Amino acid sequence: MFTKDDLDDYASMCADPEVMRYLGDGKAMSRTDTWRVIAMILGAWQLRGYGLWAVEDRVTRQFVGRVGFIHPEGWPGIELGWMLARPFWGRGLATEAGQVCLNYGFESFGFTRIISCIHPENHRSIAVAKRLGEKQEGTTEMFGKPALIYAIRKGALTAESSQAA
Repeated sequence: MFTKDDLDDYASMCADPEVMRYLGDGKAMSRTDTWRVIAMILGAWQLRGYGLWAVEDRVTRQFVGRVGFIHPEGWPGIELGWMLARPFWGRGLATEAGQVCLNYGFESFGFTRIISCIHPENHRSIAVAKRLGEKQEGTTEMFGKPALIYAIRKGALTAESSQAA
């Protein structure tokens, strides 16, 4: 769960234009806006009973990013989202965390379908979605930009993708 102690690291990650390139309006966020996002994340847990988690390195306890579920009003479904600070890109951590979340979402939250909405040019996230076993089901528009909808249904996890967790 996010805490007030995550603000500095989360704000630093959200201030990185490359991290934010395909998220939201595609712009780096201020510390104040990042605080609001953490408040929204915590509020989603109260309203929905699920949400995003802060991700830490198991050994060093260093903040890595966030992963989990988002489903604001009007969203096309329960979305699995991931966002990592740039020093942690390319290590398989988004796939590892995403797999744990998929399993948890299906088994503990009882979800039957989970989506990931991804900007068409975000090739790294598309690759993560595919490694998780998600398949493209359609398109939508988010924040005035196109998004691909990748999805997976309960029972579609392969033995290989389940072992990745």
